[in-house]
This record gives sequence, structure tokens and C-alpha cells, in this order.
Amino acid sequence: MARALKLCSGVEAVKKLRRAGWEIARHKGSHVMMVKEGYEYTLSIPQHPELGPGILRNLLKQAGLSVEEFNRL
Repeated sequence: MARALKLCSGVEAVKKLRRAGWEIARHKGSHVMMVKEGYEYTLSIPQHPELGPGILRNLLKQAGLSVEEFNRL
């Protein structure tokens, strides 16, 4: 059974993605851009108090992470 996606803030999403091996490339305005060697995407994480489920799911898809993996980070 699939686990529910735990919503989080932009700051917490950046922390979790750093634990998954992503690095901050730059911080421009209200977005943090993250890169990881071997991945074609540059993740753009808005620094909102809470990220919506659609934004989070899109970020996870681009990052190659499952909901379970993200929740454990």
C-alpha cells in the first residue's frame, strides 16, 4: 500500500533533497535551484511555508525519488 506524501515547507524539502545527494546550485529570489550529477533536471524548490502536493510530487518525479524514500529522508 502506498504511503501518503507528507507535506513540508520549501526549507525542509531542500534539507531532505540534500540528504538524497542533491546540491544547492544557487538561490535566486524565492527559489532554491538544486542539481545532482547524472540527472538531467535542475530542481527549483519554492521557499514557501508549505509546498502543495502537486509541486512535491513533481519534484520527486524529477529527482527520481519515491514518496516512501522522500518521507524517510
